[in-house]
Amino acid sequence: MALPRILLNLGLDSLLAALALPLAVWMAAPGDWPPPALWWLGALPGGVAALLLAGVPVRLPQQYWRFAGLKDLVAVVGAGIGGAMLFALGLYATDAWAPGNPAFPLIHAGTLSALLLAPRILAPLKQVHRVGPLSEAPAQPVLLVGTGDAADLFIRALLQQRAPGYRVIGILARRPRAAGRRIHGHPILGGLEEAGEVLDRLRAELRLPGAIVLADPDLQGPALEELLDAADRHGVPVKRAPRLTALDPARRDSTVVRRFDLRPVAIEELLDRPQVPLDREGMARLVQGRRVLVTGAGGTIGGELARQVAALGPAQLILLDHGEFALYGIDLELAENHPGVPRRAMLADVRDAARIARLMEVERPELVFHAAALKHVPMVENDPLEGLLTNALGTRVVADAARAVGCRAMVFISTDKAVNPTSVMGASKRLAEMYCQALDMQARRAGGMRCVTVRFGNVLGSTGSVVPLFRRQLERGGPLTVTHPDMRRYFMTVREAVGLVLQASVVGMADAEGFRGAEAAGAGRRQDQPTELADGGIFVLDMGKPVKIVDMARRMIRLAGLRPDEDVEIRFTGLRPGEKLYEELFHGQEPPHPTQFPGLLVATPRTADAALVGRAIDEIAAAARGGNAEAALAQLARLVPEFDHNPGTAPVAHA
Repeated sequence: MALPRILLNLGLDSLLAALALPLAVWMAAPGDWPPPALWWLGALPGGVAALLLAGVPVRLPQQYWRFAGLKDLVAVVGAGIGGAMLFALGLYATDAWAPGNPAFPLIHAGTLSALLLAPRILAPLKQVHRVGPLSEAPAQPVLLVGTGDAADLFIRALLQQRAPGYRVIGILARRPRAAGRRIHGHPILGGLEEAGEVLDRLRAELRLPGAIVLADPDLQGPALEELLDAADRHGVPVKRAPRLTALDPARRDSTVVRRFDLRPVAIEELLDRPQVPLDREGMARLVQGRRVLVTGAGGTIGGELARQVAALGPAQLILLDHGEFALYGIDLELAENHPGVPRRAMLADVRDAARIARLMEVERPELVFHAAALKHVPMVENDPLEGLLTNALGTRVVADAARAVGCRAMVFISTDKAVNPTSVMGASKRLAEMYCQALDMQARRAGGMRCVTVRFGNVLGSTGSVVPLFRRQLERGGPLTVTHPDMRRYFMTVREAVGLVLQASVVGMADAEGFRGAEAAGAGRRQDQPTELADGGIFVLDMGKPVKIVDMARRMIRLAGLRPDEDVEIRFTGLRPGEKLYEELFHGQEPPHPTQFPGLLVATPRTADAALVGRAIDEIAAAARGGNAEAALAQLARLVPEFDHNPGTAPVAHA
């Protein structure tokens, strides 16, 4: 605070102290005044000096009156009491004058505190409706969800507007016992689970809100789903308020217009996904100070892997992708967000064995995350040989090159479509799983690079997933296309999926060479205990319950403020080549076992010989390069006996 402002505060506080003293004398004993000389030369200056002295420990002159909070007001009361006590001690020590009422010190303390508090309480109130342009549009009535700091800051942010766009008519609390209380004068109408009853009551009173505003940032999953259902029945849109830091009026100067926009609820927020605690220390030990390579770094999973790995402090981060623009994008993002992390962006095709071998020889990564893949089922069905070359051969090329240069571990990103596959994409990923499992079992027996395989389902918002497709279709006004009314899929957010991939890497590498001591300690077990991946098992992310795609389509239409089948049509187009109605996370011969980390399971492996699987992949690759789709798929079916191909049409060989 500038010196002139401090001096002004000193002057104002001195004036208030000078006013408090005669008022206290009059209240304590009217007519019992000290002699005029003593009053003007001793009592008044003494009262002012006592307050200023008592205000020093609590920094009274430095207070910003307009932003005075509870802590500041408590300090003001303390200064008032302290000033009154010091003044009383001064009177007793000088014996110049004794008030007739023995309660005078208490009356003086109360009077002084009240006068000091008054301007500090009134100053913030003067800011109400001072900021922002005037508007003739009426404020939209809203029902606020959330109590505590979130609701408090939202309402205070509205009070800072000269013409607020929203008017709170009531509050829904997270707990029903808060009903009947008030926040800033606004009544708490009921608990969150009573949303339907509250909306019914408001409709009967002709006070139905124009929107429901979620002030609580932690409201997600089933509770949010129930609230949306109640709001849908009344045609009330649900929107989310900005984060607390965007609403906090104390963080902004009064000359700045405090504008904030409500945003729609995202479909990702409806997943029944409780927050899974992760071993961040173990992840840091795994990555920190090591050279890390991420293939497919321009994709959804690879890009998020690159972001989270960069945040863990690797010695070098190598970004590899076949797509120039995608690679440029993630490299630019990391340059802006993690400028201190050494990195290299490299254009390469994982199917090019010579190029990958040279790259590995130069960079010598210690940890490889292999996310590069062709993953869109209909596209791979249209070009099955390309899928086999990228997903199966490409995985073998990366794994062999990494092992040849002494890489400590490779983490392979697989998919639930590898379980009982009906598509070439799923079968090619299962073949890649088999090779990585075989390599890992070989490493367990003879040492060398560990291969950790992680399998999970659909990632919300990833390239080619239904959510971006539905959003594009909604922007065009529909229809939303769903292949089948019974189609179900497992879903997970990309950030959660990658966090669990890193967690699986920590657990899977707990007893590998170079990681034994630190990771075993981080995983909370003795070094002589086996890990969950003792026999080449596959880590599987617990995806929760499968979601019907048609339900997701309906929910996205409602979140856009529209009505399914009325404003926007849902059209069923039929199963596409290679698609299944239901995906699975485990084969019948690989029963799952829990790990010590929630959200992470491990599948019992089906063993295979690395050399045999490697030769079979080479044969498939040779057939694929020769354009012989029939031979390549026949060999794939022999290696993956559960492969029940549903091509829709016969595969076409593309030159």
